[in-house]
Amino acid sequence: MRQKIILDVDTGIDDSLALLYLLGSPEAEITGIAATAGNVAAAQVAANNLAWLEVCHAPEIEVALGAAHPLAIPLRTTEDTHGPQGIGYAELCPSARRLSRRSAAQMWAELVRAHPGEIVGLCTGPLTNLALALRIEPDLPLLLRRLVVMGGAFNHPGNTTPTNEWNVHVDPEAAKEVFDAFAAAPAERRPIVCALDITETIEMRPGHLVRLAERAKSYPVELLSPDDPPGTRSIASNPIVRHVTDAVRFYFDFHHGYDLGYLAHMHDPFAAAVALDPALARTRPATVDVELAGTITRATTVADWAGMWGREPNADIVIGTDPELFFERLIARVGDFARIVHPPATQEVR
Repeated sequence: MRQKIILDVDTGIDDSLALLYLLGSPEAEITGIAATAGNVAAAQVAANNLAWLEVCHAPEIEVALGAAHPLAIPLRTTEDTHGPQGIGYAELCPSARRLSRRSAAQMWAELVRAHPGEIVGLCTGPLTNLALALRIEPDLPLLLRRLVVMGGAFNHPGNTTPTNEWNVHVDPEAAKEVFDAFAAAPAERRPIVCALDITETIEMRPGHLVRLAERAKSYPVELLSPDDPPGTRSIASNPIVRHVTDAVRFYFDFHHGYDLGYLAHMHDPFAAAVALDPALARTRPATVDVELAGTITRATTVADWAGMWGREPNADIVIGTDPELFFERLIARVGDFARIVHPPATQEVR
């Protein structure tokens, strides 16, 4: 039996890699994709998801449009990090695939009711849709098999404010609702939280893209460099590799511009890998809450590791992993998938 997954994303460069990781994983069955406003507006997120499915010749997968705004505050997007359409320099053709008739929150609630105990929820964007789904189906924490969240920062600086991680910063009220609700989940179903503490150790570098292209038998194999002319586009023969290269190049340029190195943090595909294989992560239970009233700490995730609040743990926070093992899996799965979907020509241009 393949693992059923609800993917809730704000696609997003690294969200795109998370989607590709799942599509390339034979043990995964994506039962629905929820488009969440975050990196870009929800409508653009939905369009990106449909376009990626088209490039990947994927079977029909339900894509549901999420809420246009966070629960209580205006939407903040981040085109400077992910590009004007959210996918860096990549230019995907619009898809003729249609959006679901139901909202993302309705999809969440109805799918977990239809498949109790079978679905893993994977959230790599703000938690708006999941919070709204909990209002429709309060038993959702008991109906899911597991929830995996990319979000938060604990013993680590934020990437949006000194203490805030982006996904929680966009909709802190939603994050609090979700963590509060999952206090009802039994220990074996506590959310697994992939926070910046770990995901910023998942550093993709140009060599990883070289290995990906080689695995996909895509040519020419391109070694990206900060010395390349601004906005250089890939000419890779494989469309998936070409679009991934163009998307990730933008992410490399962004990180390089902030003196973080010519690299990209692969937050979301790491969370996807954990959703399929929790053994990839070493975790520690904690009680997680979200600060909503602090003057300079609003949207900060706080973990009570020692039980000082007198509340049972409501999350398993990832505290360790093997980044190289993760990249081996990412390159193998996405590379093999790209080669199968778009087989190389008999005479490869090298």
